[in-house]
Amino acid sequence: MTNAPDAPEVDDLPEQMQVRRQKRDSLIESGIEPYPVGVARTSSLQGIRERFGHLEIDVKSGVVESVTGRVIFKRDTGKLAFATLREGDGTELQAMFSLDQVGAEILEQWKSFVDLGDLVSVTGEIITSKRGELSVLATSWQMAAKALRPLPVEHKPLSEETRVRQRYVDLIVRPEARTIARLRPAVMTSLRNSFAAREFIEVETPMLQVLHGGAAARPFKTHINAYDMELFLRIAPELYLKRCLVGGIERVFEVNRNFRNEGADSSHSPEFAMIESYQAYGDWRDGMELTRGLVQEAARAISGSTTVKHFDGRESDLGGQWDELSLFDSVSKALGEEISASTPFEKLVELAKKVGLGVDPKWIHGKLIEELFEHLVIKTLTKPTFVMGYPIDTSPLVRTHREIPGIVEKWDLYVDGFELATGYSELVDPVVQRERLVAQAQLGAKGDLEAMALDEDFLRALEVGMPPTAGMGMGVDRLLMALTGLGIRETILFPLVKPE
Repeated sequence: MTNAPDAPEVDDLPEQMQVRRQKRDSLIESGIEPYPVGVARTSSLQGIRERFGHLEIDVKSGVVESVTGRVIFKRDTGKLAFATLREGDGTELQAMFSLDQVGAEILEQWKSFVDLGDLVSVTGEIITSKRGELSVLATSWQMAAKALRPLPVEHKPLSEETRVRQRYVDLIVRPEARTIARLRPAVMTSLRNSFAAREFIEVETPMLQVLHGGAAARPFKTHINAYDMELFLRIAPELYLKRCLVGGIERVFEVNRNFRNEGADSSHSPEFAMIESYQAYGDWRDGMELTRGLVQEAARAISGSTTVKHFDGRESDLGGQWDELSLFDSVSKALGEEISASTPFEKLVELAKKVGLGVDPKWIHGKLIEELFEHLVIKTLTKPTFVMGYPIDTSPLVRTHREIPGIVEKWDLYVDGFELATGYSELVDPVVQRERLVAQAQLGAKGDLEAMALDEDFLRALEVGMPPTAGMGMGVDRLLMALTGLGIRETILFPLVKPE
């Protein structure tokens, strides 16, 4: 076999890897396949523990099973050998090799060929040892996959960078990583069950779009050769889901992956998962009630309570009714001076300078108010809080507030100082919507990379008639953050990272 063009020469590898490659070669020379197409497996380790966990000390069950697992501990003595096998969910079981059970040749092969990290199949009787350890007393074994790289030392914590870059190793050695990986599907199941109980229909909408819209974000661009035209990766599914409302699907949601060509930090990822839903004949307060139900039911699904325990030991109470806070009132209080949607832009710039907030010349009126809010208020929002009433010029798809001029019926939900979800009374007037999107297009022409495009097909759909609607979007990764206290890179199994 020839080496791949960029493959390292064996002599250049670390000593442990050289030894393991030599063992791989020795297995082949001995007629043993180091990577067989299949191995014996009659039960999972979890299944063995469930069926035989009741056995008393030093008991033979009389039952022979074949089990598989990764070798995470190995101790060889003269006539005995012990190993701990671990399967993917973290369940462990002891394997025992005795000279009088397997014979000298098989025992020697086990001692010589098997290293920590190898995947093996062991066949034998299920017993308990003299110390009461549930074990499989081997009569034979097979190599399932020879590990050419050693595992990290278990008592030495992996760095965050290593955990993210080598999640496969993280899942092997760190119980928390395995727990998080299994929490996510449990949360997704809860969310889908919650929507089903409220008679929402799940749909799928395009990820490749001719126009980008549905959010204020910078899109990723690509090119379709078949049509020789530019396409955008989805920044939000909103405009397609609203088409569903026009078509008569009155309660709709989507579990979607979005892509935003923006910064990456502890609460932002360029690629992320989101739940977005729309409910006909509802308004922003219906969206608040729905969101609170989704979050609380997810908390109960994984912890049995609306009080969740984070991985650092802190508890977070997500139960009960949640606080409401006016965006403009909270900024006014933090500034010590009242502001509103009609406060002159020059005055807002002056106030921003006083509190040390640099002002981007491209910011519009509403954007500056939201930046003041982020600068002054967000860090104080630890309990679940609905922040109510946003500027009209930064919310082009939202209905104008029924009572307060210059703002829209939009809320953002904050938990532990980060935004978890957002909701609206949706704008359904096609004439006003056109005016708003035209204004967005003008901002885009002036260099605003986050401005929405003018989507004529979406406007045509609204002209057919869309009912009053409550809309809601919630980040799935951020929901995991709220439930676990972890950063976003820990809640995403394989987050985007720069190449090494």
